[in-house]
Amino acid sequence: MTRSIRRIALAAICAATALGLAATPALATHFQPESYSELLAQLHHREIVAIVLHPTGPKAHASSRNGQHFTVTYTPAEVAPLRAAATAGGSSFAIATAKPKSTTTHHKLRYIAGGVLVVVIVVVLVVLLIGRRRTLEEEGPGGEAASAPPPAGSS
Repeated sequence: MTRSIRRIALAAICAATALGLAATPALATHFQPESYSELLAQLHHREIVAIVLHPTGPKAHASSRNGQHFTVTYTPAEVAPLRAAATAGGSSFAIATAKPKSTTTHHKLRYIAGGVLVVVIVVVLVVLLIGRRRTLEEEGPGGEAASAPPPAGSS
């Protein structure tokens, strides 16, 4: 590769890395810790849009109308008052359930298909390169075929 192509490739890799690192924090949702009493006060003032309880924590994730997200720890005895306050305040209320992990065979099939595709592309390129070398060797250094007879009309 020439120097200019290397520089362009290096610049493209650096730009892609910088864009990937810059976009990662923007996509993540950050939950700020908050107390249970503050959450109830916000529910009373109708500032909370949605609450999702995660029983494995036990933590509740709350989303406010202004786009902020909160994490609140609760006890099992506080679930009923929290549900009552959420429904009275017009917020959506849900209890998250753990999804059982399933085996993902379609990803394995994708990797196998991708591997086969790469092998086929490499084989085709090798065949094309070998054929190109053979035709160059047959043509000789002058660019014309060395064993070709002269045309019939020329003397």
